[in-house]
Parts: sequence; structure tokens; C-alpha cells
Amino acid sequence: MSSVRYLVVAAGAALVVLSVLLFPFSGENDREVRVAVASNFAGTLEELGPLFTEKTGYTVAISVGSTGQFYSLIRHGRPFDVFLAADALRPKALEEMSMTVPGTRQTYAIGKLVLWSRSVELADSGEPDWQALAGTRVAVANPKTAPYGKAAEQTLQSLVIAKQFVPQLVIGQSIGQVFQFVATGNADGGFIAASQSQNADGPLWAVPAALHEPIIQQMVLLTDTPEGHAFIEFMNSDAARAVITANGYDTP
Repeated sequence: MSSVRYLVVAAGAALVVLSVLLFPFSGENDREVRVAVASNFAGTLEELGPLFTEKTGYTVAISVGSTGQFYSLIRHGRPFDVFLAADALRPKALEEMSMTVPGTRQTYAIGKLVLWSRSVELADSGEPDWQALAGTRVAVANPKTAPYGKAAEQTLQSLVIAKQFVPQLVIGQSIGQVFQFVATGNADGGFIAASQSQNADGPLWAVPAALHEPIIQQMVLLTDTPEGHAFIEFMNSDAARAVITANGYDTP
């Protein structure tokens, strides 16, 4: 039996809520840790799941969505054990509302932003051709709910000043939906997480960190359970950090 179980895989806020209501957590498996994870980190967490199970005997139930969506769900009482956010803002806000286990909020990864296109003209091995990109459909995650979307927005603001680059934005509800927009041709390019780039077919441009605020991804324990504490401890292990680094992140 797989050590990873998906409970929610959704792009939009309405679909996330609907999925949770249709498939509520049963609470029957006390050997399972329920993790709400930002979509950029879902693939990495799927790799980490078997390692965590091998080390602890606990399994992982993954719910995937945007950081802002999960923040809202957690505030309204949805039952998760651990929140793996794509920023530091929401975990800190939950901590300040006394909705977390004290002393458990910490950085588990530092994200990197990449511009991906399906066209060499849009992004070659060096800097993108900004004139070619002007007016094209460029997908970004919703800056209000997705930290990678906020970083993309900041990047575009920097480029507008420096390059007069004004694209037509296609808004995705998560970084995962941005990837799908580009993969299916519904956008000419998109700002994705570096962790997704290994599955991206086409030219990539690593966005210079100076163009946006650091993408500090923090985790926090929401329920004071043995399996939750075991997961937090595992995420700080050398084995976990090796997988995180291999997937395109920096670690603290």
C-alpha cells in the first residue's frame, strides 16, 4: 500500500472546498499524518512520503492547493496536522491566532522562480527576448493566494520598469495550474517553480532572485499529535533536505 494518499487535488478555491466536503477526513487512521501542501511542493512531498513511512511507520495523506486557499480552510476549521506553505506570512498569521502548536513554525525550503515557454523566441538559454514576449499570454499564479504568483508579479513589475515588457496575463489559482496552462498551450509562457522545471518541455529562464522578494516556504504543526511531530522532525533530517535540494529548492 502506498505511503502517500491524495485527498485533494484542485486548482480553484471552490473546487478545493467541494473536494474537502465530498471526501472529509475520517480520522480513523491514527497512523496517518494529514498534510496541506502548496502545489509547488506536492511532487517533492510525494517523494518524501515513502522515506517518512520507512523511518516512522506513519503514512501521509496529501491535500494540494494554493497557500492562500489552505490558509482560509484552516482558519475555518478544516482538519490538517501539518501545513506546508509557500510563504512565511500565512503560517505566522496562524501562529499569531494561536491556531498552531507553539514553537513549530520554521522554514523548510526556499523556492526559486523560473520562466517557462514552449517557444525558443520567448525564452532562450540566456535572457528572454522581451520584445517577443510583449503582448503574449504569460501565465502567473494568483498573487493574492499563491506566493509564487506574488513573486512573479514583482518580477513583472521590475521588468516593466527595466524592459517596458507588458504581457497579457493569464491567472492560475495555483502554480500547478500555471504549469498546465503552458503545457496545454493555453498560455505562451508562465512563471513556474524551479521544482516543476524538470517536467517542462521547452526553454527555461531562471529568474534572478533580485527581481522579487525571497520565496521563504515555512511549515507549521497544527495539531499536537505524535505523527505530526514525527513529520516535522523528519522534514529537518538530512535525508529530507537532500530530496528537497534535489528538487530545485534551497534549504535553511
